[in-house]
Amino acid sequence: MLTSKQRAYLTSLSNDLSPIVQIGKDGVTPQVVVSTEEAFNTHELLKGSVLKNAPGEPRDLAEAVAGRTRSQLVRVIGRKFILYKPFKEEPVIKLP
Repeated sequence: MLTSKQRAYLTSLSNDLSPIVQIGKDGVTPQVVVSTEEAFNTHELLKGSVLKNAPGEPRDLAEAVAGRTRSQLVRVIGRKFILYKPFKEEPVIKLP
């Protein structure tokens, strides 16, 4: 679990990021999970977005993606969400 300081730090790092993952009208599909996993091969911190025609609430959909990718949901702001998954060998982001 992340502390509030760590969440704030990760949120500040994600300000410059563009959304990589998009959840559309089909919800959290296997393709969304696979593309998120592939993005975590090169990134520790991802920003995603939930389109307006997606079924369900953005928080629920973001939690589903985080659970299936074994990552941590940092924050949900409106229809945008931030996911964090440190690299196994050598994490690039040093948490406070």
